[in-house]
Amino acid sequence: MHYRPGLTTAMGACKLAASIALAIVCNFAAQAQSLTLEQLLSGVVHIKTLITPEGRTAETLGSAREGTGIVIDDNGLVLTIGYLMVEAISAEVTTNDGHTVGANVVGYDNESGFGLLQTITPLKVRALQMGKSADIKVGDPVVVASYGGPSGMSPVHVVAKREFAGEWEYLLDEAIFTAPPHPAWSGAALISHDGKLVGVGSLMVPDAPGKGDNQHGNMFVPIDRLAPIFADLISDGRPAVAHPWLGLNTDDVGGHLVVRRVTPGAPAEKAGLRKGDIILAVNGETPKSLPDFYRKIWSQGDAGADIPLDVLQNHQRRSLQVHSMNRLDHLRLKSSF
Repeated sequence: MHYRPGLTTAMGACKLAASIALAIVCNFAAQAQSLTLEQLLSGVVHIKTLITPEGRTAETLGSAREGTGIVIDDNGLVLTIGYLMVEAISAEVTTNDGHTVGANVVGYDNESGFGLLQTITPLKVRALQMGKSADIKVGDPVVVASYGGPSGMSPVHVVAKREFAGEWEYLLDEAIFTAPPHPAWSGAALISHDGKLVGVGSLMVPDAPGKGDNQHGNMFVPIDRLAPIFADLISDGRPAVAHPWLGLNTDDVGGHLVVRRVTPGAPAEKAGLRKGDIILAVNGETPKSLPDFYRKIWSQGDAGADIPLDVLQNHQRRSLQVHSMNRLDHLRLKSSF
């Protein structure tokens, strides 16, 4: 077996796991000296959802989903990654001791990727305390915890904090990347050395450091993205303001922004965009990259703004006007919220 620089050996991983676990336990010793590691991780739970058959996301994400959720208060409020619960018509939460409780969908934010569930009855678990993702530095030792108690916990390092652009009109200014990869990343808790929640697991990525060295890892949504939208999610199920959404999946192919997919019924399809089109300009300005493309779209106004696009379609330049919308209005959410 060959080890690459930056990857933790098995022996090193064991030592790191033990040291971080000890640090977590010691951090809470002053608050409750009887707490065990199992109790400290009891707020990291399993979630399972069933998606409405008419759901727009069922084809790509499946009609039955499961992953990890994180209990963040004493009443059973559960934070997770939104793709596990968007368009759900039923949900259940299972604690590490096997206790299963039904849950309702509270809210979903397409732009951060966060989703909230509320258990029907409170869970007898210890809620994770919120940390500050801004305080996390590259090189910091952290823990990724999925459901299952200590057996679901893996020691990792932060290998990058950098911009992330997803082809589905998704952009984080500073996502958190860790390595080595955790196999159950969806909704997993990223826990700092002092035992606080600093991120929520979203993706497995092939190049976590972003340096082209093929070091696999995970991408986490920073927990600092939650506070600005939290009140809106609780009261209305969605943020008050949203970026324009067109319904495009776009890849950067050799410096060209190529439309890989057009969502059926979305604004882009109605405006005449097609798979294979090449994006040339947004309101007369040429986007330099996928993140720049998104920012140029969003600079035109909030959801509902008209977005002027120039595209190369069938070897001809076309100027199109896309009447954008809030993506949440395109999803089948009324049965959930």
